[in-house]
Amino acid sequence: MTKTSDVLSTGKYYIYILFSLKDYKFYIGYSVNLKQRLLEHSKGEVASTKNRRPLKLIHYEYFIDKADAKSREVFLKSGFGRDQLKKSLKRTLMELYSKAH
Repeated sequence: MTKTSDVLSTGKYYIYILFSLKDYKFYIGYSVNLKQRLLEHSKGEVASTKNRRPLKLIHYEYFIDKADAKSREVFLKSGFGRDQLKKSLKRTLMELYSKAH
């Protein structure tokens, strides 16, 4: 059996969902360093979100296996994945939309 401490020393892979407060759309990304990646987004250093700021982190998931994380990212970017995401985050999205209007 794997010890908890062994799990913490393995790879760290994240998928994350940003919500643009400018165009009200998602950005779904992958990173091995979530904190650094969020800083890059906020500073406008990521081409795909540079003109969509401000952004809000609304969800992230942590994986110990890179292939699992990448697979989840691909799924969430699919039509079915986006629909599931909207359903699971419906309260968060309603709150964000209501603040914007």
